[in-house]
Amino acid sequence: MSSPPGRTPRNPSTAALRPALTQADRDALSPDEIIERAKAGNERFRTGRRRHRDLLMELQKTAGGQWPAAVILGCIDSRAPAEVIFDLRLGDIFNCRVAGSVECPDVLGSIEFATRLSGAKLVIVLGHSACGAVKGSIKEVELGNLTQLLAKIRPAIDATTSPGARTADNPEFVDAVARKSVELTMHRIRQSSPIVAELERAGAIKVVGCFYDVSTGRVEFLE
Repeated sequence: MSSPPGRTPRNPSTAALRPALTQADRDALSPDEIIERAKAGNERFRTGRRRHRDLLMELQKTAGGQWPAAVILGCIDSRAPAEVIFDLRLGDIFNCRVAGSVECPDVLGSIEFATRLSGAKLVIVLGHSACGAVKGSIKEVELGNLTQLLAKIRPAIDATTSPGARTADNPEFVDAVARKSVELTMHRIRQSSPIVAELERAGAIKVVGCFYDVSTGRVEFLE
């Protein structure tokens, strides 16, 4: 559609610019609407159409408070920063990162803070392909405090059925374990946090799993 005479067409990237979430914005969203926003953001990222951002404006708008819509438990992998792969701004999410995207008491407390006290409506457990923590667990690596972390992935290895060699050199097996680990982590979050479980039963939040492909940039929401 052409622009009216004498009016300069808007730059699509500039038109997409918007300030940080307000409490009213966040409270008006349902968990399913937040999921749809996350899917749309990932589509922008993986197709090279990320929104124009004014980082200084985001800084100023969030200085006085924050109203994140979701909390994401992701891996420390440098290729999987949630704010980037979901095309997010400052203030959009709480971001917990730990190797292998596994839970621990401190992470559970952070999720409880994000949801029960701060009002986030979505908990995302984000695994990814070619995960080094998963490979380390398959290899039974032992190294200081890393040993107990990798042990949390072992149940996913035992529960994974996948064709081919059950080794860290088999990419298909590694990714299958990573997917299963997301599923088991979601289960443990619900089991270990009555606060999160009750919020989900009441329909106030959703706990969902995602798998990020580091080769294609695509985030898959797991059933």
